[in-house]
Amino acid sequence: MYILEAIETRRSIKHYDPAHAMPEADVERLMELARLAPSSFNMQNYRFVLVRDPELRRRIRAAAWDQAQVTDASLLVVMCADLKAHEHQPERYWSHTPQAVQNILVPALKGFYTGKDQLIRDEAMRSTALGGMTLMLAARGLGYETCPMVGFDPEAVSKIIRLPADHAISFMIAVGKSMGEPWPRGDRLDESETVILNQFAG
Repeated sequence: MYILEAIETRRSIKHYDPAHAMPEADVERLMELARLAPSSFNMQNYRFVLVRDPELRRRIRAAAWDQAQVTDASLLVVMCADLKAHEHQPERYWSHTPQAVQNILVPALKGFYTGKDQLIRDEAMRSTALGGMTLMLAARGLGYETCPMVGFDPEAVSKIIRLPADHAISFMIAVGKSMGEPWPRGDRLDESETVILNQFAG
């Protein structure tokens, strides 16, 4: 599917065919594409937790206001981030570049994030958002529908997926085959409200 069409036709779908099983080749291709999402310093600090165990899905559904897409979708992805990615052998993020480039970027990465907890947290949310949007558009291109979700108890879900203490949970994405038509698309706010030229009004 052409990328512009994927953007224009992607919708947040709530109802999925529970009998549909996503072929392994599609799962692999979806993750291959999602992992191309950009990230600061190429840290790739997003973590895609593919929850495929039916019992875990049932427990997550209970922690997500009993939303049916958690269990009915073909795939549930919990978007997380490694908050310590800047400390985990950062030289590997730039091992493909000339040594002179590595000598600049690796120390810069450490200095940019070390001791800046709010920046690290903000970066985690940015990276998971970029990874999640890339995943949703890739899914649309592969013929699947998606639904990003924030309606859940993050502490409960973190326990269910055994989220490490140095990671953060961001949101979830249901992926699968739609059952029925989506609700009408919500009206877009006027461009004058969402697109600002140069500066906000003083």
